[in-house]
Order: sequence, then structure tokens, then C-alpha cells
Amino acid sequence: MRLVRQNEQYAPEGGRGGPDGRRGARGRRRSGRLAALAVSTAVVATAIASGCAADGDERGGPGAHGQQPRLGPPAQALRDYADALRAKQAARAAAAKRWGLARTPLAAPPAPAVKPRITTRKGFEVEGQAQLPPVFTTVPTKDKVVFLTIDDGAEKDPAFLRMMRDLKIPYTAFLSDYLVKEDYGYFKRMQRNGVVLNNHTLNHRYLPGLSYEGQRREICGMQDTIQRRYGKRPELFRPPYGNYNRDTLRAAKSCGVKAVPLWASEGFARHMEWREWDKDLHPGDIILTHFRGREDWKGTMPDMVRTVLKTVTAKGYAVARLEDYL
Repeated sequence: MRLVRQNEQYAPEGGRGGPDGRRGARGRRRSGRLAALAVSTAVVATAIASGCAADGDERGGPGAHGQQPRLGPPAQALRDYADALRAKQAARAAAAKRWGLARTPLAAPPAPAVKPRITTRKGFEVEGQAQLPPVFTTVPTKDKVVFLTIDDGAEKDPAFLRMMRDLKIPYTAFLSDYLVKEDYGYFKRMQRNGVVLNNHTLNHRYLPGLSYEGQRREICGMQDTIQRRYGKRPELFRPPYGNYNRDTLRAAKSCGVKAVPLWASEGFARHMEWREWDKDLHPGDIILTHFRGREDWKGTMPDMVRTVLKTVTAKGYAVARLEDYL
């Protein structure tokens, strides 16, 4: 790190004050100032060389003429970043307490620079799967993260939107129009908070019971609705009940779907349910839950969020944004 030197004024050589060679008061004062400057400069240089980005006061003591030595740009940027992280974590801890969480949810790592290659889970294939959108329950990653996804759109609880915004918890929505159309604005507010709105069909039908054209109307019709209402055509699709066949995936691909995320576990207001035999979380697992209220599961959406976050945090996982990994 380069130390910025201040302008310095030196006394005449030897600091002599008169023709008789004796040091005058003015010379002594000037020499004293030079000595103080030398000591101050040495202190600042030592502080900078020994770690400008430490968690103490990097700025050191007063410089010459009362000026404060400044950090170089890299050290200052590092300190500013650390300060911002501390402030963000403090705000999240306060929000967690406010929403009834004993532990602050863990922060997700940065999005991967290279996204993992998504393939269909073994046993979930259909004929010609290689040419169709992959169907999966877990994203291949070593990051200790899971992904929260929420289906249908029946419950439209304003407290849920506030809670997720306050806690900065990312999630992905899969919407069905027959429920969403009761209040398109609710999901617009969700979108403004950074949530991606995806496809769960127009009417939540059992798709394998429909013809190819019938499935295409359900899937592509919802693609059109989301694009018209929210400005972006979804790339993700989840079939109702998790049921699909080859026609489902063919229809989805025909109207722009890139991937079909299912789930590895499911969150409710008071408990979790598991797909895997070990009844545990794994890196990259997708968690399913629903827009539901007291009439469906004897609890609220904030209750569901608390249940999911308590489980996830206790197991050492963070909730990450699904789209960052796809």
C-alpha cells in the first residue's frame, strides 16, 4: 500500500538562526515540528503496513498539522464492505427476533459463477427425456443451501410479504391462474420484492388425464397469462401434484419451459414432511410449500415460514435463490 506523503517545509541546513551559528527559537520550533511529523508518519506507515483492514480504528492518530491520515482505496473498500455486512446482519437479527425466530437465518453464499448442470433425477425420466426439460428434486451443489418454493396462490397474506421482505429470504412462486386472478396485485408486489413468478398451470388439473392439446392449453395458457400480467415469460414449470407424463414435458417445452423443479421436502405450519428415506436436508434440496392459511393447515403463512426456517437453520443451511443456480 502506498503512503501518501504530505508537503514538507524544511528549515535552512543546520537550522541555524543567525550569523553566530546559534540555533534560534524559530529554528528550534521548526525542528520540533519536523520531529513530530517524522514520528507521526512512522506510526501511520506502521499501522497501514500491519493491516489497514483490521476491525479496529485503521485511521491511526492525528497527522501533521491536525490532518487525519486516510486509508488507501483497497483498504477503505474492504472496511466499507465489512461495515455493510455487519449492518445487514444486525438488521436481519432484529427482524428474526421481531418475527419470532430464536436464531437468525443464515445468509446464503454468493451465486455460483458457473451454474451447475441440471439433469433429470434417476427414476423420473420419460421416453426421449434427453430432448425434454429436466425433472429434478435437488440442485447439484456443494453449497450448504436449500431452495424455498411456494405453489398455487390461494392465500394472499400481507404479513407473509412483510416477513419475507424483512428477513431477506428468497423464494420462488409457482402460480395457478384460477387462484391468482382474485388479486393479481398481490403477486405484483411479490415480484417487486425480487420474487420470480413461475408456471403451475391455469386451473391446477391432473395433467396426465388430459390429452397433449389439453395439457398444452393449461401450461402455455399460464405462460401467456404471466407474461401479460407480469411482463416476463416463465422458464420454470411445476406440474400440479407433481404428476406428469411425456406429453406434459413436450407441451411445456413447446411454450418456453426450460426446467421442471419438483421437491425433496415439504413445509407446513407445524411440521415438515420428507421425500427422502433419511428425513433430512441435503445440499441443493428444493422445499415445497403452499400459499395457504388457517382453514387449510391450522396456521398462517408466517407460521409456515417459522417452521421451515427453524428446521433449515438448525441443520446449518441457508435459503438461497433457486434461479441463481439454474
